[in-house]
Amino acid sequence: MDKEHIPVVQTINVHKRYNGGVGTWALRGVNFSMAPGEFVALVGASGSGKSTLLNMIGALDRPTSGTVLIDGRNTSRMDDDNLAAIRGGALGFIFQFHHLLDEFTVLENALMPLRIRQGGVTREDRRWIEWLLHRVGLTDRMHCRPRHLSGGQQQRAAIVRALANRPKVVLADEPTGNLDSRNGAMVFDLLRELNSQLGIGFVLVTHDDTLAREAQRVVAVEDGRIVADYSLDAVRREAEAV
Repeated sequence: MDKEHIPVVQTINVHKRYNGGVGTWALRGVNFSMAPGEFVALVGASGSGKSTLLNMIGALDRPTSGTVLIDGRNTSRMDDDNLAAIRGGALGFIFQFHHLLDEFTVLENALMPLRIRQGGVTREDRRWIEWLLHRVGLTDRMHCRPRHLSGGQQQRAAIVRALANRPKVVLADEPTGNLDSRNGAMVFDLLRELNSQLGIGFVLVTHDDTLAREAQRVVAVEDGRIVADYSLDAVRREAEAV
């Protein structure tokens, strides 16, 4: 298969059971595929399995059975070192709580993934991070500690950190859930713009239907299964054609 047509993310008949034996099935035969550069919203009620699916995609947890492919590589068979390498290279992560380290500045926090992956940073790396900080409106805050930033500014700093290694796909678990509606909308708009400008794919878990409707594609999860999967871009094109 042509490299351009290999899904950046794919799950094949993935099951996940917690507590073993007669434990809880969080995922039941999930088949999911994502093309490079897509912006996907994962929606569903609490406990539906959407965050578990995100953890499978992100190689943060292993399936009980089934296969998870990242950029065509089977993460289900990787050892911990290779899993860490793929998490640090092909993937970026944004969570509801930003987990910035307060003993470091915003710039140092954003550079940290590069230091961990490469053992240091180059001038080009620093220019890349400074450009991203400028793009998210944090140029004048890059030398501040996170405690001196607002919640929205901290989340934007976390987004820059997630983009540091130029990932192919960013996984975002309720990244706006801890923000007010104004800052939440601003962060979401930023993700869409970075998706459009840089071609980075996003998988966004959200409870907010308004935000989900702004994605390219919506995947609904219920009781550990995908119950709906549709392209909002196609719906918009059909509406414009009427």
